[in-house]
Amino acid sequence: MARPVTLFTGQWADLPSETMFEKAKSFGYDGVELACWGDHFEVEKADDDYCAAKREMLDKHDLKVFAISNHLVGQAVCDNIDSRHAAILSPEIYGDGDPEGVRQRAAEAMIETARAAKRLGVDVVNGFTGSSVWHMLYAFPPTTQEDYEKGFEDFAKRWIPILDEYQSLGIKFGLEVHPTEIAFDITSAERALEAVNNHPAFGFNYDPSHLGYQGVDYVKFIRKFADRIFHVHMKDAWWGHGNGEVGVFGGHTDFGDARRYWDFRSVGRGDINFEEIIVALNDINYQGPLSIEWEDGRMDREHGATESCEFTKKLDFKSSNVAFDAAFSDD
Repeated sequence: MARPVTLFTGQWADLPSETMFEKAKSFGYDGVELACWGDHFEVEKADDDYCAAKREMLDKHDLKVFAISNHLVGQAVCDNIDSRHAAILSPEIYGDGDPEGVRQRAAEAMIETARAAKRLGVDVVNGFTGSSVWHMLYAFPPTTQEDYEKGFEDFAKRWIPILDEYQSLGIKFGLEVHPTEIAFDITSAERALEAVNNHPAFGFNYDPSHLGYQGVDYVKFIRKFADRIFHVHMKDAWWGHGNGEVGVFGGHTDFGDARRYWDFRSVGRGDINFEEIIVALNDINYQGPLSIEWEDGRMDREHGATESCEFTKKLDFKSSNVAFDAAFSDD
């Protein structure tokens, strides 16, 4: 069969696990990518009994799980912490909000996430890293390369000990390359890899939607980092569809605002060329799941999740193990 199609539960964390799993199966999914918020996968509770019960619930609905994702906590490891982080972190991690304390507790929680993943029986944790230099992206007074280098050094200092623990457990960390992270395009992804000395536990949760509207070659990304694509998100975006009042930086508007230059769309309804993505994934022999991260503020999410699953299953295909013209060979 072609690759399994799974549903990332992050945008559904308002629903309890049992309800979410029932819906995912009814939408046509083969499995789920469990978000580490809501009650979908609670790292702090994830002992052997908890993980066994979660597996039993998934089996009940004939669903597989290949990865868990802890974007919210990962974001805090390198970020410049402010009051916004209180909304995405547990009180235990946010604590009194002292920035360095938050970062250290988040780092330990990301290590515990790997231990929990091991107990659950998956070998990929997806997430964010945060960045101490994202706010310098387009800065005046000018930002120097020395300023940026301090950010990559900070990333390495904080993440190499985490990655060492992941490697010892046989778990890989897939950074979702994304604005606000240490890596947000091909060049910054290369620099991030260099910063952690090409650590074997560090790679990418590939998501084209965060690259296309920036003008980044999202198919080239696959080929460039062929051995570092640990997981794949299927998420769409469109760009160049606003009224000319809002640029790529968003104009401080909300998603769904008709003035926006770009926005996320249900899979297959945007400008991402998924046909080229499937070909490239076959070329690099990616055999993992295609995980739908559904985000479209203009569409009912159950309709969107269902059509995204149908679109992806129809689009995907196994690569060939013979040349198409092999029948003409004399051998």
